[in-house]
Amino acid sequence: GSSLFSNCGGDEKRVDSRTIYVGHRPCPDTVIPSKFCDNRIVSSKYTVWNFLPKNLFEQFRRIANFYFLIIFLVQVIVDTPTSPVTSGLPLFFVITVTAIKQGYEDWLRHKADKEVNKYPVTVLEDGRSVKKESEKIKVGDVVEVVEDETFPCDLILLQSSREDGTCFVTTASLDGESNHKTHYTVPDTEKDLQALTATIECEQPQPDLYKSLGPENLLLKGATLKNTKKIYGVAVYTGMETKMALNYQGKSQKRSAVEKSINAFLLVYLCILISKAVVCTTLKYVWQSKEGQDEPWYNQKTQKEKDSNMMFTDFLSFMVLFNFIIPVSMYVTVEMQKFLGSFFITWDKDFFDPEIQEGALVNTSDLNEELGQVEYVFTDKTGTLTQNNMEFIECCIDGFQYRYRDTQSELDGFTVTDGPEKEELFLRALCLCHTVQVKEAGSEVLADQVDGIDGLLLPQPEEERGFIASSPDEIALVKGAMKYGFTFLGLESKSMKIKNRQNDIEEYKLLHVLNFDPVRRRMSVIVQTKSGETLLFCKGADSSIFPRVRPEEVDRIRMHVERNATEGYRTLCVAYKQLSAEEYAMADTGLREARLALQDREEKLMAMYNQVETGMSLIGATAVEDRLQEEAAETMEALQGAGMKVWVLTGDKMETAKSTCYACRLFQRGTELLELTVRTLEDARLKRDEKLYELLQEYHRKAVQDAPPVKAGVTRSWSTANQDYGFIIDGATLSLVMNPLRDADASQYKSLFLQICQNCTAVLCCRMAPLQKAQIVKMVKNSKGSPITLSIGDGANDVSMILEAHVGIGIKGKEGRQAVRNSDYAIPKLKHLKKLLLAHGHLYYVRIAHLVQYFFYKNLCFILPQFLYQFFCGYSQQPLYDAAYLTMYNICFTSMPILAYSLLEQHISMEILLDNAALYRYQSALQLFCLFNLYSPVSEATAFVLCVCHHAEFSVCLAGYHHPHPPQSAARDPFGGPSQAQRPPFTTGILLPPFSSALFEFFLSTISILFSDILPDLPTLLFFFHLTPCPNQV
Repeated sequence: GSSLFSNCGGDEKRVDSRTIYVGHRPCPDTVIPSKFCDNRIVSSKYTVWNFLPKNLFEQFRRIANFYFLIIFLVQVIVDTPTSPVTSGLPLFFVITVTAIKQGYEDWLRHKADKEVNKYPVTVLEDGRSVKKESEKIKVGDVVEVVEDETFPCDLILLQSSREDGTCFVTTASLDGESNHKTHYTVPDTEKDLQALTATIECEQPQPDLYKSLGPENLLLKGATLKNTKKIYGVAVYTGMETKMALNYQGKSQKRSAVEKSINAFLLVYLCILISKAVVCTTLKYVWQSKEGQDEPWYNQKTQKEKDSNMMFTDFLSFMVLFNFIIPVSMYVTVEMQKFLGSFFITWDKDFFDPEIQEGALVNTSDLNEELGQVEYVFTDKTGTLTQNNMEFIECCIDGFQYRYRDTQSELDGFTVTDGPEKEELFLRALCLCHTVQVKEAGSEVLADQVDGIDGLLLPQPEEERGFIASSPDEIALVKGAMKYGFTFLGLESKSMKIKNRQNDIEEYKLLHVLNFDPVRRRMSVIVQTKSGETLLFCKGADSSIFPRVRPEEVDRIRMHVERNATEGYRTLCVAYKQLSAEEYAMADTGLREARLALQDREEKLMAMYNQVETGMSLIGATAVEDRLQEEAAETMEALQGAGMKVWVLTGDKMETAKSTCYACRLFQRGTELLELTVRTLEDARLKRDEKLYELLQEYHRKAVQDAPPVKAGVTRSWSTANQDYGFIIDGATLSLVMNPLRDADASQYKSLFLQICQNCTAVLCCRMAPLQKAQIVKMVKNSKGSPITLSIGDGANDVSMILEAHVGIGIKGKEGRQAVRNSDYAIPKLKHLKKLLLAHGHLYYVRIAHLVQYFFYKNLCFILPQFLYQFFCGYSQQPLYDAAYLTMYNICFTSMPILAYSLLEQHISMEILLDNAALYRYQSALQLFCLFNLYSPVSEATAFVLCVCHHAEFSVCLAGYHHPHPPQSAARDPFGGPSQAQRPPFTTGILLPPFSSALFEFFLSTISILFSDILPDLPTLLFFFHLTPCPNQV
């Protein structure tokens, strides 16, 4: 028996590890195998048995639904004026529609699960291959997977059809990257898998994809086998314990501002309802306290009624009578409006990109209206503002500049070069230090591929190869080396081949790859030459390479790097180191142990990488151009014109990012830049945190205290007289601001930093780690006023800020699809953001504002006459409307017209909205959803009902008495009506004093001018006139 230590395997046995027996053959003298979960995947929320209780519980968590349930129960229990059907039927309709929608969505999930679980797989059992359903795989089964199949669970690679024991996989469905990753078989295992008796010691399941991705031996469920005919692997994690399932938890649900406002509106209207019920109950008992009013001769009270106190029952009856002020069907209508409205984004032909043959994508329709209220835009630089389409421009080797256009080298006044040896060493480094793979001419892929997206290239010569890489930088550098005569031929059996200037083939054995990561900002390879020399080649950002090489070498290169960065090029430095046999042996042991560690693997690997990558020699630097995205400058200008603040958050160098900001017109020539970087903090007199505080105070005085007050929403184009400020900060300084040496300073530093940024026209944050991007978004999101934030990016490093912002937008770029998968909306190009916000966002916001306000308005119109009617029926809870009207009013009569309006209304054409960005700012400033705007539906509904009552002589008709000029001698009661003796026998109630026509018309005119947002509904007006009885009929 042998013990396999996978990439999860370890150097010590921990409590939080698991032991697996390959092929279910335990080694002698071992304990009974533990039980693990089966390979079923469950992504659905409900089953047939729990659907009803679980769905009902979720639906009744909504305020409106729970409220109507209570009202319905009150109607059933208490003798109320209206039938329980009036509340029960609309509630049943709403609950049923929502349940059907959610049930259908869950049925689709069940269907998808069934497809995965019933997928046929091949398992080795007792020396033969057996076909099984995927869900029947158990931990310890040896599974066979053929080319282009996806792995049915997480497997440890035991055997491959390739001679070198490797296999290639793509992980597009896991992290969006479709570059080929190399995985290795576990070393020293028996070739005959039937005779293999082994145990695997590995860590318990955990969701972090990146702790196991890479050239190791764990193959993840959902990844696809490529360029390998067949592999055998043993199942280590199955079903809901696979990394894919653990990552399925989904994003935290983002709630739009409208949904929060609706709940606030509901509470206000609930208060109006309770106050109406209290007023009517109080007036009823005041009126009945008078002699003879309580017991008319035709309606004597029973003894039981006399003995019992009915006040609470009366209050509940009034609550039931007026309960339709709360619109029960509003949630359903709002959801339908959002869901159907999102199709307009998907169908918009302007969002279609012929290059990738795709249009816009809506991952969540709950945030449509948020697109119309954005105040802060956080954007990535590479691949978002720029094309991420790299072109090798020039390189600098040992102080000499090389441009391909003019092959003559140009001396920049530094030391004389050592000759062609340094040049060739540099070009070899470019050919060897990467993870590029070669596709032979004649195979499927001839053009370059970056994460599975084909580059649009000119037809290539037959002998030229297509390259596949995870980053476009890598292809640009390999092609740059080709221009100078060094061609990378590919990697076979851990052997890298390159063709030099003399057309000789050089072969290098690849010993280790020290992968790139955003924290280290560099990558290395360790290779062995045919002569037995061991070399380490390293490339990375200048900030991470310069501290690891000799200072005198830095001076020769630094000037070139800074100049290239100022010109807007992306720069990388290249270094090398010759390793002695002892150094390599130590590095090899350390790296292998770190890779096999069960605990803290990432930290141990990082420590080993840093230990190996020291004492290097700097050879040179490269400059690669990344062109601006199409219409990037126009888009940024439009967003600023619309009153949005644009912040650029990038991991790139300050100089490169700054030149991009100038090119995008975020910084203008007259913009004064306030810089808060490691360079500006260098001061011999002061400590770093003291200098930071001093600079923050100085910038705060400039940008905040001394700046003239600017009206809200006024941007650069409106205020040319004032000085514009741009703010620049880097990752290291941001760490000091967020986590100062003394905790007491934390809130003060953050407050100063935020105030400075909010008073600048644009902010550039460079050298940012992904987590820092999210920190900045969170800080602004939680600042005073809770501004609506939007993040846009195209790469895996942008996911954290996309998830943090109110609205996350992914660009279908060249850095994989992880940003798209985690975003709320996805667009092919940055230029589409302009129409998405200024046109679609503007219209969605106005439409849903009208929809919600109209719902409250029409319900108030409907129920206010019912309230007024109580004054004329002795507060006897007599309903004004028939039960059918009460039941169908919200469901049918008034839902469909406003739904159609809220989907199709365009109060301003899209062309005008795109041409006039200021319209977006004006509409956002209106704040259509603040509680103050409640006055609009409330006052308009009140004015409308009073108008109807006046013109239809409502009060007189309901009183059953029409006598404009009563005799002078007639005794009048205090309320202005005739005395009890003069009233017709079967009427009760109080007659309101007649209004002065002129005064009333003036009042209505004023109301109409002040509150003219939503016009009264004509059918409702006619409906009220139709209800009004004539005097002679009473």
